[in-house]
Amino acid sequence: MATLERDIMGGLAKGLAAIETFTPERPRQSIAEVSATSGLDRATARRCLLTLAHLGYADYDGKFFTLTPRILRLGTACLATMPLPQMVQPLLDQLSDELGESSSVSILDETEIVYVARAAQRKVMSIALMPGSRLPAFCTSMGRVMLAALTPEKARAVLLASSPAARTPHTLTDPEAIMAALVDVRTKGYALIDQEVELGLRSIAIPILNARGTTVAAMNIGVPATQRSVEDLTSYLPAMRRIQRELQSMLR
Repeated sequence: MATLERDIMGGLAKGLAAIETFTPERPRQSIAEVSATSGLDRATARRCLLTLAHLGYADYDGKFFTLTPRILRLGTACLATMPLPQMVQPLLDQLSDELGESSSVSILDETEIVYVARAAQRKVMSIALMPGSRLPAFCTSMGRVMLAALTPEKARAVLLASSPAARTPHTLTDPEAIMAALVDVRTKGYALIDQEVELGLRSIAIPILNARGTTVAAMNIGVPATQRSVEDLTSYLPAMRRIQRELQSMLR
């Protein structure tokens, strides 16, 4: 059903726009910076930020704003109401224990993947990954799996909106090269990434399907590049596909 413009709360939309400007690269911002990033005028950005500070969702030192841990309530509430994390976590723990490697499940949110569950055997990236963490879809194994499930037209649109930038010397950034990689993922049913996200990290991912065979998420195994070759990663596929089948029978 189409939403009428008169039913939209403009203030809420502007507040959310202000919140979304805070990223790991921009954790501490001035009113002018939030205004420039969000597209809100300075007066509106100021009101949004002061409201967040008044409600305890942000700290303000007189010049800069930072989000407080209270903001995590919004994401935690979302994850808690999603059935997928609850279903997948026990199976992910089982898989990680069996293989002795870290495993994750994520969903696609526009140009990024969002982690919804994780079972960590050891730290495989320099950043701490946890439910709610985000990474670019174009250069991650789980992202490639989910992009491959889209129509080529939709996948290309997502790539163009991503403005792919190299994270390592191995990162594919040319949209045509990434589109070719997606064809390979569709053919094989899995995606392999060799140090495109971070040097020293390799991963393999497969789709999580619902009972109708639609890709709803992706699951991966991440390993240090010093311990496993790219070819070795396919040895994880039988165990991963067993979990895939179990989840598909549950996701009706």
